[in-house]
Amino acid sequence: MTTVRDPRVEFYPLRSRTLEVRTAERVTPAMIRVVLTGSDLEGFRSDNYTDHVKLFFPDERTGELHLPRFDDDGRWNMRAPELVYRDYTVRRFDAGAGELTIDLVAHDHGPGGRWAARARPGDRLGVLGPRGTHHMDYGFDYYLIGADETALPAAARWLEQELPRDARVLAFLEVADAGEEQELDVPAGASVTWLHRDGAAPGSTVLLESAIRGAELPDGRGFAWCAGEATTLKPIRRYLKEAGFERGTSLDVDGYWRRGTSNHDHHDAADDD
Repeated sequence: MTTVRDPRVEFYPLRSRTLEVRTAERVTPAMIRVVLTGSDLEGFRSDNYTDHVKLFFPDERTGELHLPRFDDDGRWNMRAPELVYRDYTVRRFDAGAGELTIDLVAHDHGPGGRWAARARPGDRLGVLGPRGTHHMDYGFDYYLIGADETALPAAARWLEQELPRDARVLAFLEVADAGEEQELDVPAGASVTWLHRDGAAPGSTVLLESAIRGAELPDGRGFAWCAGEATTLKPIRRYLKEAGFERGTSLDVDGYWRRGTSNHDHHDAADDD
């Protein structure tokens, strides 16, 4: 059987890179913006707000940084015990300045969050990917966005850099509290609503679902993108399908993480209905 690939999807050569922290600053109390640089950035590409990379962190006991080893077929062992990595969205890539920007949530229950909280200029990281990109169709009448803080870097990149400046947008962004809101340069026709958990655990509320169900959708052809904790997204996906959005053409719901799971694969078909 012949496999037909989506012509909007472009695959990149996969290679690992070692980069250094140029700057690390707090955007909000919990969000750290890290700018990475280095000669290994040569040839790096990122063309879409959903592009993501795997960041490889130094061993917290020894400080050693281990990168994946590829076999002759270009494969690597994702379960190698010495590898410490997590997936992150590319917040911004500036080829001219030689800078790759990643926003990380600082917390103490994972290697990425702990590393972010103490990141300093000169610290080294491994970077693998992106493995490819999806070229967007921007012929829609409006865009619906739903994201928690893990998907906020992707949502913010889309709003600030890639959506047409005259785009009509409804965006619902879930964060811990009002202190985690960010200043965003959004299209003139964008409505951004911040949703606050106010003490509730991430991935434990129906804030996004309630906001999306209660939204008055504009007339015309819309595109919906929602990302965050996989379990909370399932009823949102069902509702949007019922509302007429179609997966593959006008609907993209992506489980960036799952409560209780490390290194969740957000391409996992188990997240679908």
